[in-house]
Amino acid sequence: MISRTSLFPALRVSAMRLAMVAGASFLLAACVTPPSPMDYTAFRANRPRSILVLPPVNRSPEIKAPTSILATATVPLGEGGYYVIPVTLSEETFKQNGVTVADEAQALPLDKLREIFGADAALYISIDRFGVSYRLLDSVVEASASARLVDLRSGEELWQGYAYVSTGQNNNNSGGGLVGMLVRAAIKQIVNSLTDRSHEIGRAASYQLLSAGRFNGLLYGPYHPNFGTD
Repeated sequence: MISRTSLFPALRVSAMRLAMVAGASFLLAACVTPPSPMDYTAFRANRPRSILVLPPVNRSPEIKAPTSILATATVPLGEGGYYVIPVTLSEETFKQNGVTVADEAQALPLDKLREIFGADAALYISIDRFGVSYRLLDSVVEASASARLVDLRSGEELWQGYAYVSTGQNNNNSGGGLVGMLVRAAIKQIVNSLTDRSHEIGRAASYQLLSAGRFNGLLYGPYHPNFGTD
């Protein structure tokens, strides 16, 4: 039987530990600085109606990454209220003019892009990570990309953003021991490769990056009902 004298010290120790944990959590929360709101002054002053999506620069080892991101980037832009230059048209135009590398396309003068395509702004995308990645105790499909929206009339940068999506963000590998985790990771690697989930994750990254109306995201375009309300 536990006496009161032995119980109270144990309760005091538990309370002190809880207080220390709470204090540490508070300090960690205080150290996390929330992102600053983006300055939309130039964006609101220029208000582009049409956007040219330039071929994405691929810094990942996956050769299919630019095609996947380019194909999916136009959808959230269109849903956000912008007219997007058809990517098939822009790609063919670049090829006809001898521009076959994304870095070359993104290095073209703004006035030349404006002259050829007639767009108000150009979207510059850079892909950092894309595809299946095998790790010690897990296999994940991930995609990360950054983007800049530049006005082709004034040359001003209107907006910039970043997105990262991964199947491992909410992953839990607990249980089954080390062997079980390794087996699950190998199975996930095979499934991810066979089902080509990279395109699915790429589409999610495009939406996260280019959807209008989000915090620090693109403003609504002129063809959206919420235009001018953000």
